[in-house]
This record gives sequence, structure tokens and C-alpha cells, in this order.
Amino acid sequence: MNNINKGPPSTKAALIYNVVRKVIICILCAGMIVAAILFVVNNSPEKNIFGFRHYTVLTPSMEPAYKVGDMVVVRIEGADKICVGDVITFVPSADSKAYLTHRVTQKLTDYQNTGITCFRTKGDANNTEDSFLVDEDRVIGKVSFSIPKLGYIIRFVQLRWYYLLPLAFMLWLAFRLMSKYFDLKNDSSSEESTVPDERENNVKE
Repeated sequence: MNNINKGPPSTKAALIYNVVRKVIICILCAGMIVAAILFVVNNSPEKNIFGFRHYTVLTPSMEPAYKVGDMVVVRIEGADKICVGDVITFVPSADSKAYLTHRVTQKLTDYQNTGITCFRTKGDANNTEDSFLVDEDRVIGKVSFSIPKLGYIIRFVQLRWYYLLPLAFMLWLAFRLMSKYFDLKNDSSSEESTVPDERENNVKE
């Protein structure tokens, strides 16, 4: 019984290409969705996701714990839940629009009989403590965890979001061209496999 020719098996290169393509597409889609969500919720400093906010590290003052470009995720907490050694994000002054993320070195409860809790802070990479005290009203919360270098992506999406459309189009076009190339290669291999061997045509009488 003659075996039915089902066509040539997929080449190793084609299989690798398909796997790599799917992985890259999944990563890009997930990254764009996460970046889009973070971008939307970051329009106002008062917004948060389930009690968490995210900030991008812009200076090396907290290295090696947090490096420039890392994204820190901060849980909104009250002063009573913050202890010495915690890393907190706060507003340096009442009229400042910037945020700092430094480690608590001292907690001053009922500072000078005012009923206000204040914190003395210091960047891990700095030689001295900060020159000011942080009162509880200027504390956003304490850092729960960080994601290395994700802050670069978030800031890129926020500041250069219009680059995503041509980038997505170029990636789609590249994958289409690669797919066409492998399809043509497979078709060519299939045609070669269907050509009968001349030796098979020589039938002994």
C-alpha cells in the first residue's frame, strides 16, 4: 500500500519563527495593555489602583535598592503603619509637584507636642540625611515592590505615545513578510517532494 503524501513537515526554522513570533506578540500586547492602564491612571497624582500608585525612579539616590528607570509600586499608608527602615514616597514640600522616595531613619511621633508625626529620611546612596523633616500629611505611602527598568517604558508611553502606532505597523509588516517567505519556502519544498524518482519508473519485466 502506498503511503499518502501529506506534504513535507514544517522546517525547524519555521517552527522557531512561529514560536518566537507568538512570544513576542504576547509580550508586546501585554506590555502595551499594562502601559496603557498605567498611563491612564497616571493623569492625576491622586489616582491609584486598589490603593497602589506607581512612580519612576529618576535619580540614583536609592541605589542599589532602586536604580534609575525602575518603577516603584507604593501602597498608600498612614503614618501609624510606617516604621524606621521603610522606604516611603513623599512630597518634599507643600508647594512641590515632585516626589521623593527615601528610607525612614527616624520616626518622630507627636513632634514638638503638635500631635503630628514626622519622619527623618535619607537616600541609601546619599552621605547625609535629608535636610528637612517630612510630616505625615506629605507622605504618600511606603514602597511595596519595584519592577526593574519598567519606568523607562512607562515614561516613553507617557511622553512619546504617538511612536507606538508606526512601531506596531512596522512589526506587523515584518511578521507578514517573514510569514510569506516561509510559506514560499515550504511550497517549494513540497513541490520538490512530489517529483517522482526516475528509478521508481524503471519497472523490471
